[in-house]
Amino acid sequence: MAPRIMICGDIVWAHNEVKELFDGLAEVVRMDSPDRADFLANLESGGRYEGTIAIYRHNSSADRIGIFDREIIEALALSVKWIAHNGAGYDQIDVIACKEKGITVSNTPGAVDDATATTGLYLMISAFRQFARAERNLRAGAWKSGLSSSLTHDLTGKTLAILGLGGIGLRLAELARAFPMRIIYHSRRRNEHAPEWAEYFPVEKLDEFLGATDVLSVHVPLRKDTEGFVGEEMIRKLKKGAIIVNTARGKVIDEAAMIRALEDGHLGAIGLDVYPDEPAVNPRLLEFPQATLLPHMGTETQDSQRKMEVRALTNIKDYLTVGKGKDVVPELQAKL
Repeated sequence: MAPRIMICGDIVWAHNEVKELFDGLAEVVRMDSPDRADFLANLESGGRYEGTIAIYRHNSSADRIGIFDREIIEALALSVKWIAHNGAGYDQIDVIACKEKGITVSNTPGAVDDATATTGLYLMISAFRQFARAERNLRAGAWKSGLSSSLTHDLTGKTLAILGLGGIGLRLAELARAFPMRIIYHSRRRNEHAPEWAEYFPVEKLDEFLGATDVLSVHVPLRKDTEGFVGEEMIRKLKKGAIIVNTARGKVIDEAAMIRALEDGHLGAIGLDVYPDEPAVNPRLLEFPQATLLPHMGTETQDSQRKMEVRALTNIKDYLTVGKGKDVVPELQAKL
């Protein structure tokens, strides 16, 4: 009997790849539960999903069954050994519960770098130049009302501070370098792949890092210990008039502290693609004309979506054929 893999959520672009990867290798079962209760019931012996050993997971599945929290992880059959998440961020999966149950979780780093970095670049340019506000004016027939060159800046010569220099942050650094901008970064450790022109600031120089910042681009993964990481103290240490761009996760920033800094002018502008309680957006953010706001568009390109789907599915194929896939999330790498 062929091993079973479950497709939990959307496959939009890689239908042919599903056939190519798994024909003759595994039985592909679609998660068709209308709600969480049905999903949990069919994980049990005799249910539609019995015998599943690996799961492809897309965030769209949360619309019907919710996130992969401890309840779902504990309900998974002991046969399940791999969850291949489609996405770089995997905060919708309880990886600690997975670790306790012996389930490996992979994500799709690299596949999202270009699309998310160009989203960050747009947000940064718009925040510096107030382009989103200008477009809203034009559409409303207000032309340049309220706009002034005193509110805008060139990017050339400004300092881009990257908080978390992973694949996305590094790609943004490469794009921004073309203006050129000074590129500085802070991570838990120096990135060995960083070019020599990207200046590393360790934790003992964090205040210096923040004080030099014209735009802070946030690329910190969301975990319990990073909720509110960019908080009041960090924001107030930024140069007055600095910009914050966030394409990571909304909860990494203390939203109330960011709003206070916009209100009193300490922050000059913001560019956000992510929010703490998506799809809800704090209505206070809509009151700031200097805010460029997108509805989590970071990876919404055909190219990146296909790459993400194929990369997640390939991790499952590698597990089935060689015993382990790539892209294991950092919390679980130590056990491999």
